[in-house]
Amino acid sequence: MKDIKKIYAIIPAHNEEKNIAAIVKKARKHIDNIIVVDDGSKDKTKELAEKAGAIVLTHIVNLGKGAALKTGCDFAFEKGAEYIVALDADAQHNPDDIPRFVEKLKKYDIVFSYRKASSQMPFVLRFGNWFISNIVSLLYGVRLNDTQSGFRAFSNLAYNKIRWNALDYSMESEIISRAGKQRLKYVQIPIQTIYSDKYKGTTIIDGVKIVLNMFWWKFGYEKDRLQGK
Repeated sequence: MKDIKKIYAIIPAHNEEKNIAAIVKKARKHIDNIIVVDDGSKDKTKELAEKAGAIVLTHIVNLGKGAALKTGCDFAFEKGAEYIVALDADAQHNPDDIPRFVEKLKKYDIVFSYRKASSQMPFVLRFGNWFISNIVSLLYGVRLNDTQSGFRAFSNLAYNKIRWNALDYSMESEIISRAGKQRLKYVQIPIQTIYSDKYKGTTIIDGVKIVLNMFWWKFGYEKDRLQGK
């Protein structure tokens, strides 16, 4: 792998005391620098993450996944990170996939992942991914199988071009829109995903907001830029 001291894993977490310790311990098999951003949790997420060996940054109140991931990335790059691997805290992502992301960063600015379709994936999620993926391809020329998978990796230089504004789950689509606009070199890799009974992720309402935002990021921002706003 690349210089392991310059690679950081960022894990946004909200009330994940059930999963966070196992995720951190598994990630530490591949990366020394693990940052958990405790996004206003009311349980023992912070304490368990620290005990497992992670650096924990804390939001006093829940700000959203986009805000938590940005807090972690900003901190990591201030500490000298050159590469970031972002993954979820709810045990959907397997940290053993981390080396596969890092390997791809040798040739690409940003590495996306796509969840293999299975009967475990909620139907609304399968349909939403298909629909949003087509919108992304149409607007930004970025062809991805799964726009909402949060397991990703990118370089410091890429982060300067994709640093998002969205506080919620729509940041995952905003990253793609910025990557498309900046013509970053990207690749996608397949991952296995486990869905729990209490699946947390993009809802139908989130999906509608994401689609509307995709058009705004494409046309609204550009209009404001041309008008000097």
